Amino acid sequence: MRRPRDNSDALAAFLAKKAEIDTALARLTALSADHFNANPDTLPWGHVGDLEFYASLLKRVTDSAFREGEHTE
Repeated sequence: MRRPRDNSDALAAFLAKKAEIDTALARLTALSADHFNANPDTLPWGHVGDLEFYASLLKRVTDSAFREGEHTE
């Protein structure tokens, strides 16, 4: 009979990465709530491009996480 392997190192690494992601998401949520520090009275098109870039990166992440887009099985 095989003994289950100790996965405590893997679990610790997983939880550390999860905490890193949770921190990044909280920071992005706060920045989004502040309209990404954009002033609506002086908003340049460059800020739109910045958000387009951010959205494209997040789409890559969500497509991978939810097996959508190019990651569809």
